[in-house]
Amino acid sequence: MKIGHPADKPLPAPAAGTPAAPADAGAKASAGVHAKGAANVDASATVALSSTASTLLSGGASGEFDAEKVARISAQLADGSFKINPEAIADKLIANAQELLAKVQG
Repeated sequence: MKIGHPADKPLPAPAAGTPAAPADAGAKASAGVHAKGAANVDASATVALSSTASTLLSGGASGEFDAEKVARISAQLADGSFKINPEAIADKLIANAQELLAKVQG
């Protein structure tokens, strides 16, 4: 059963300050200026990011890349010798969560 064609529904405007939105999107939306083809957005429709989300968007990931490690793991996956260490995964997840919480709280 077809309910509606996706083209019949307007696309939501990306939130101001997000990577998908231009930096001045918030100012244009509040001034009533919309991009060509954009739907009118209710002025009461606002988006607020939590401090955790703001921290993640502000550069929570480092730009480091270890090509040798990727090649080593790829080779281990190909020959079946790669071993998963669930304790190490859990330890790193906990450490990352603690680091993120410390950034948000401090």
